[in-house]
Amino acid sequence: MDLTGKIKNLAVDYFSKKITVTLEINEAERFIKGVDELKKLEKLSVIIKPFRKKRSLSANAYFHVLVTKIAEKVGTSKAEAKNLMIGRYGQPELIKGDIAVLKTNVPTNIMYKKEDIHTVAIGRRLEKGKEVVFYRLMRGSHTYDSREMSELIKGTIQEAEDLGIETLTPRELEQILGKWKPRKEEEK
Repeated sequence: MDLTGKIKNLAVDYFSKKITVTLEINEAERFIKGVDELKKLEKLSVIIKPFRKKRSLSANAYFHVLVTKIAEKVGTSKAEAKNLMIGRYGQPELIKGDIAVLKTNVPTNIMYKKEDIHTVAIGRRLEKGKEVVFYRLMRGSHTYDSREMSELIKGTIQEAEDLGIETLTPRELEQILGKWKPRKEEEK
């Protein structure tokens, strides 16, 4: 259950050192519908993090339009153009706070054509007479919040303009950026 709210109170049990947290939930109706099943469980996974507006689907759609135009202009595949833009302006995948790195013998000309993984080559070396490549793993744009998506789109726009590709006016871009809402709100 993905909800928003704020911490109202904290209490620490002196003996067990366990903390009781009281939350104020914004999506009360949705929480009430799902809480009975959760109360039956012995253990829950709890993640509390700062709220960030998620990027809109229209922003993601515009990113893909630009990627397609860039791919056509430079004569490459859409997957390669998308991987290039995400590699330059996107967000790294983090595992326990560290940037995720993949070590493989897959060469960059093949890796950059993959649609199911986004990577940036960061090094190579010979191991047992064979070249291995180290790649920084990048998150897919569908996971970005509004700030991250804004960085990706602005960098991609600059690349498109440098290639002579027509892009949205600053005013049109601001309209897209101003409409960002969490996906669930857009579905209503």
